[in-house]
Amino acid sequence: MVGTTAGTVSVEDLTEALMDVVDPELGIDVVNLGLIYGIHIDESDVATIDMTLTSAACPLTDVIEDQARTATDGLVQDLRINWVWMPPWGPDKITDDGRDQLRALGFNV
Repeated sequence: MVGTTAGTVSVEDLTEALMDVVDPELGIDVVNLGLIYGIHIDESDVATIDMTLTSAACPLTDVIEDQARTATDGLVQDLRINWVWMPPWGPDKITDDGRDQLRALGFNV
């Protein structure tokens, strides 16, 4: 994941907050699933998150966007999600913690 910080909130703080955003289908947070490709914070504390989903046909973008806004409320002035599809998401993007969480839920990863 790539990040740039210009305001008062750090990429690390925002990443930590985004761990509260859970993919409704898999039950794992978007950070450990590897769905966050980049976080950019400008000098006005407006964050833009480059994010993907496990499938471009996923109907849950609004749910995930609402969760992200709630999770980052108070940290940034505004949050923008830039939905990206390249490179496509794959299981190789899941973190080790994410793999452990998926295994605990019965997934074979």
